[in-house]
Amino acid sequence: MSDGFFVDWDGNLRSAADPGGGYLCDIDTVARYVAVTTKSGTLVHEATFFRTTADVEKAGIKAQLVPGSHPWGKKADGF
Repeated sequence: MSDGFFVDWDGNLRSAADPGGGYLCDIDTVARYVAVTTKSGTLVHEATFFRTTADVEKAGIKAQLVPGSHPWGKKADGF
């Protein structure tokens, strides 16, 4: 596991070390790629890996950092 961040499907910034939702992150730091998977390995989300929040801002992305306890998905979507 690697320290760093990614943007989830709702535009929230999440820690790759604690993505929440019972998910795991498989990270390729060279490719700057994050694969978010279930514990059984099913791919549920792909994202760009950012080492720091400053890197996220430098990319022009404005996203709120949420804790792993923050739910994935929106209530309106049935989550």
